[in-house]
Amino acid sequence: MISSKFSYRVNKIRKLALSLPKGLKFGFTMIELLIVIAVLGVLAVAVLSAINPIEQINRGRDTGTRSDAEQLLSASDRFYTSMGYYAWATDATSTNTSVDPLIEIISATQTTIGADGEEVLTRLSAGGTAELKASFVTRIVAANSNHLWIYFTGTDGDSTYVCFVPRSASFRTEGYNRCRATLPADFSANACPNDATCVTAATALQATGCYVCLP
Repeated sequence: MISSKFSYRVNKIRKLALSLPKGLKFGFTMIELLIVIAVLGVLAVAVLSAINPIEQINRGRDTGTRSDAEQLLSASDRFYTSMGYYAWATDATSTNTSVDPLIEIISATQTTIGADGEEVLTRLSAGGTAELKASFVTRIVAANSNHLWIYFTGTDGDSTYVCFVPRSASFRTEGYNRCRATLPADFSANACPNDATCVTAATALQATGCYVCLP
């Protein structure tokens, strides 16, 4: 059974509701809504003035490109571990072991390196190894993607590099500091491929042609 105290409260609320004028509605007035919109506009302007949205967008794109470069680099190394030669060589006896200077991976039909004429991305995404998904290859060779470059001197012990030209100021600074002609103390002389140095860039902010290279 419902207690008498609870029933009393329910009846009191019901009587109060019935006593209100018909058609009475609760909500915001137009003036209040305009004030809220104006305050939100002021806050939005303040946030945009404090940050650089274009830089944030470009930094996000560069982060994605770095991830793509890591995937391509790992796939090349896995292919070599499995096959005993890189994807741009026909077989282990091929003399096509050098990717010097930097070669741009721009489309599935324009990725041949050296005299062997092997389709690098096709070999990495098909066949017995299938190190890369076909959808990944389609995305990184798209016209609106930030294209990747690959470099390898063919010397035992040398690293395979995958590089890209960054779009954000922060990534440009990273590429400039790592690959400029006069290297800072915390980078070795072989930190980047030979043709990835920023010889003509006077400062990091002007280094629009500097590569970010992995590893």
